[in-house]
Amino acid sequence: MDHLQQGWFTESDTWPGAGLSLQVEKVLHKEKSPYQDIMVLQTKSFGKALILDNIIQCTEYDEFTYQEMISFLPLCSHPNPERVLVVGGGDGGVAREAVKHPNVLSVDVVEIDERVVKLSEQFLPFMACGFKHDKVTLHIEDGFEFMKNNVQQFDVIITDSSDPVGPNESLFQKTYIESLKRSLKPGGIICSQVGSIWIKEDQDTMNRLSKDCSANFKKVTLATISIPSYPTGNISFILATDNELVNFRVPAYSFTLEELNKYKLKHYSPDVHSASFSIPRFACMAIPHLNC
Repeated sequence: MDHLQQGWFTESDTWPGAGLSLQVEKVLHKEKSPYQDIMVLQTKSFGKALILDNIIQCTEYDEFTYQEMISFLPLCSHPNPERVLVVGGGDGGVAREAVKHPNVLSVDVVEIDERVVKLSEQFLPFMACGFKHDKVTLHIEDGFEFMKNNVQQFDVIITDSSDPVGPNESLFQKTYIESLKRSLKPGGIICSQVGSIWIKEDQDTMNRLSKDCSANFKKVTLATISIPSYPTGNISFILATDNELVNFRVPAYSFTLEELNKYKLKHYSPDVHSASFSIPRFACMAIPHLNC
């Protein structure tokens, strides 16, 4: 399917029988890297948009929603998240947010595709600025290999991946969950994006991953948020830990209003943190392994 027709880009591969379309003013860049097809678009209503394998990764209009929530849900649930690993995150957005947590001392970002990093630096500097922070170290390599060489090193591991296609397919497998567990310090927290609660195929992924997480962690839960540029306007995250004292619904660290303003947070707050773990009944029934 040609996803770019008559001035519109349509993402439909991840939403069977439906699609999300963005009106395109200009194709800023298009290439095939060693790992995936990459496009950067200038859209009419959503600003610049990064597209990988015909799947919308982020848009200038609403990227802060995803970046803040995938970062601060696990970071603010952990009692002292000093060392953070981001697997994926080649646009720099998660790194940009993670360094804002006052307890974070270091953020390692492991991205397999250097072209995503370079193009983000060129076209998405408002996100790639995350790589410039003193706390951040960027590694261009495979996440599996990196974790194999870093056992029990991280307090929080955030998997900022696209959907389970291409180079990201391995990040949705049981072996990946086991690798995360080995790289976590005791009591650490993982957080991975798992798609939309409204899409049957994503529900199946959530069920499988929550089952795999439950085999490795004592506490597993789901958070869900709204974001207009993702399929069905929704995206969800699986979080897991062995620390039975963690209450995901109640932040261990609550940003004050002054801190929220200082760090220019536009979506995340302690109240939004707690609310994101309130899952609609239809999703709980469709994903029984979550016990929500």
